[in-house]
Amino acid sequence: MQDASLGRLQQRLAEFAAARDWQPFHVPKNLAAALSVEAAELLEIFQWLTPEQAAAVMDDPGSAHRVRDEVADVLAYLLQFCAAVGVDPLAALAAKIERNELRFPVPGGDTGPGHRTEH
Repeated sequence: MQDASLGRLQQRLAEFAAARDWQPFHVPKNLAAALSVEAAELLEIFQWLTPEQAAAVMDDPGSAHRVRDEVADVLAYLLQFCAAVGVDPLAALAAKIERNELRFPVPGGDTGPGHRTEH
């Protein structure tokens, strides 16, 4: 497999779009809409399943293939969106986790960043 770093994947996506002259369409509004559509397609796989059926989706090769494809589509549009608006997705996620750790402290436990509870 080629280098799969987020930066390299974003570069490959940009090159793919540029080779097809798609850049005029890859504006934040369109990318956000496409991301929403792809997320809905992922949801569609699970829409009418029971919790037990949903937990077993990856056991079926056909369903697993669909899930992987939709996850890839969601991630592709998210990375393209982040590039378009100048957001570092890993930094944004790390900051959000830190805010959530403060916003939703562990009941009766340590609330500092990085605190983990054993389950």
